[in-house]
Amino acid sequence: MRIFITALLVFLNFILQTTLFRFFAIRGVFPNTALIIVTSYALLRGSKEGALVGVFSGLLMDVFFSTTIGFYSALYFAAGVAFGRIQRNFYRENYLLPIIFCTLSACLFEAVLYATGFVFRGEGNLLYFLFRVLLPEIVYTAILTIPIYRILFGINEWLELKEKYRYRLF
Repeated sequence: MRIFITALLVFLNFILQTTLFRFFAIRGVFPNTALIIVTSYALLRGSKEGALVGVFSGLLMDVFFSTTIGFYSALYFAAGVAFGRIQRNFYRENYLLPIIFCTLSACLFEAVLYATGFVFRGEGNLLYFLFRVLLPEIVYTAILTIPIYRILFGINEWLELKEKYRYRLF
């Protein structure tokens, strides 16, 4: 049941991120909800599930929008593993830490995209990147982290209760 719901969330997020959320872009920047989901799953369930969600979210992005297979998968995988390591020392009901970690993951994700996409091509205008891409996406991602994390937290609690009482007779 957990695998089905997780796969459904990843697929639904992919559809919404690539179609509907493009219309909510502010100055050409829209939130990276796949990164929010990967980081939230890593914080809620650990590095293994965060890494799996990251690989499949990245694979969808690679297959449909990238010229190389594996680039986005590796980035999302790294985010899932890195933030999943913190899961043991994390109080799930605290909403401040997911906001901080999703903001940090968005900052690192965009920095890697900047380094690989612009600097290697010789188009490295750092001020343009900071003020037109990085800061708006960080703010947008931090704002959307709260409702998305709350939904994922509720689904995770429901699934954990369902798994806990599966073998109970009454």
